[in-house]
Amino acid sequence: MNAHTPSPDLQLELRGDQQDIAVIRLSRPAKRNALNDGLILALRNMFETLPATVRAAVIHGEGAHFCAGLDLGELQERDAGQGMMHSRMWHAALECVQHGPVPVIAALHGAVVGGGLELASACHIRVADASAFYALPEGSRGIFVGGGGSVRIPKLIGVARMTDMMLTGRVYNAQDGEHAGFAQYLVPEGQAFDKALALAARVAQNAPLTNYALMHALPRIAEQPADQGFFTESLMAAIVQNAPEAKERVKAFLEGRANKVSKD
Repeated sequence: MNAHTPSPDLQLELRGDQQDIAVIRLSRPAKRNALNDGLILALRNMFETLPATVRAAVIHGEGAHFCAGLDLGELQERDAGQGMMHSRMWHAALECVQHGPVPVIAALHGAVVGGGLELASACHIRVADASAFYALPEGSRGIFVGGGGSVRIPKLIGVARMTDMMLTGRVYNAQDGEHAGFAQYLVPEGQAFDKALALAARVAQNAPLTNYALMHALPRIAEQPADQGFFTESLMAAIVQNAPEAKERVKAFLEGRANKVSKD
């Protein structure tokens, strides 16, 4: 196990025999892991410089909460141009999470609010425990989401639910949040990190090019017209299956050396 400290507010730990799982921890528990500009920039830098051994990542929060959103204590008065550029800085950072080098699993507990929900929505798999709750309080604070939430969150829960949350301040608990689509997994309180780590270990075993296609091609295919999506799919299928690791895995299956799919 190897540890690095790129920022006092963001910790990186490498796990696994091959150091192939990056555990990334938001480390501002006194602020409920609220996101300031320094933390957002550290996230971008971390995903741009992950060690080459890493094949999957887990993001979680230290303390009682995943992330309570934007640190309003650092909210500055900006003109329209400055506000736009600040939002675009967040976009660039969270783009590195969503379309970075490896799949990312978010372990959610406590507050998953505002910018914290925007960060979670940039991850590929979300595991919540029973303490998690979701909210978008920007509407009641006279501001608007600026970290990509208006693009990513409706893809999880739909435009109508997001509109309701921002207009009324509605808060979803863990159970209702899973049903709405905020998380793909719901586990008992205190177990989100362990479940996320187990999923990351499984994801890390996949062929890297397959994982890359799922992260980068699948979301784009889903937004393309059908004829373009089919063509993009055919290109990705050809590229991925041509990788030496893919050929070895298919060969192992045909020779009976690979596990078959079962319901267990």
